[in-house]
Amino acid sequence: MLIQPALLRLAVVVFFSALVPNAHGQSRSPGSASSVDPLWVEYVGAQGPGAGKFIVLISGDEEYRSEEALPQLGKILAARHGFRCRVVFAIDPETGTIDPNNRRNIPGLDALAEADLMIIATRFRELPDEQMAHIDRYLKSGRPVIGMRTATHAFNYKEGDTYAAYAWNNSEGGFGRQILGETWIAHHGTHGKESTRGIIAPGAESHPIVRGITPGSIWGPTDVYRVRLPLPKNCKPIVLGQVLDGMTPDAAPVQGPKNDPLMPIAWTRTFDQADKPCRVFTTTMGSADDLLSEGTRRMLVNAVYWTLGMESQIPETGADVEIVGSYTPSPFAFNGFVAGVRPADHAWPVKKEGD
Repeated sequence: MLIQPALLRLAVVVFFSALVPNAHGQSRSPGSASSVDPLWVEYVGAQGPGAGKFIVLISGDEEYRSEEALPQLGKILAARHGFRCRVVFAIDPETGTIDPNNRRNIPGLDALAEADLMIIATRFRELPDEQMAHIDRYLKSGRPVIGMRTATHAFNYKEGDTYAAYAWNNSEGGFGRQILGETWIAHHGTHGKESTRGIIAPGAESHPIVRGITPGSIWGPTDVYRVRLPLPKNCKPIVLGQVLDGMTPDAAPVQGPKNDPLMPIAWTRTFDQADKPCRVFTTTMGSADDLLSEGTRRMLVNAVYWTLGMESQIPETGADVEIVGSYTPSPFAFNGFVAGVRPADHAWPVKKEGD
């Protein structure tokens, strides 16, 4: 059975580590359950199956509010399961605030050198070579990857650029096709009008990633992405996306070819890299408001255990995915991000004035 560390334990552990200098030589203020650099945020779990494992979560998309989704996911993984998590963001270099529209700056990726797992939810990033090199080295190491929503089209480089091979429209399909299993193809459901219900794929009913997931609990307001069928031979569909006629969990399925066949919206992929098997999980769900659904969160957290080879530690009821703190995500929309937010604003617990 998974140990579910209390939030109090999370706070105490980091209280004692809070005076460790950060990358800029600045001491972290005591009393926080997360260690905060001005340009990223870290959450450190106290105990649980994830203790000793380090996860780097990479946000940076213009529409689906990964800058809100990944801090919540990181808090759940730390507080409920004991993982140490760093969340990095697209940052305006002039102000130090989070700016998802800035495609060329995600500080803190150096942490990938020691990471056990990379979770990525970027869209069309054009990172400078010195930042992209950290991702490139990680991918070539054969360590596991989780891709969310727009990660199928995570990068957008031009021919001749150092990392053009990762571009979404590269002839080989870039990072999306070569690592995750598919690149950007098209919206399958009507964007903003037809939401998504997750249906466990035939043959995947006993897969650890869907352990404890009840029928209908995977839902999100985002639409189903189209993929080319069949997926590459080393991909296994885990969840299929039923296109719904409306934006509520109880909406009826759309009639007609959109649901025949159903598109995979979550799949696994295993391939050899650096002389070892690399585990990959991809879901085309993952907006900040998708994470309001318990089944969607459980799918993601179960996938963390699976990619790390820790699936035996997922209980029959599934992983604990209770929301940490308050979570009222912004709806998906271009230019819909909250201006002026800094990584430190995602620290947990929130410090009261005068602390």
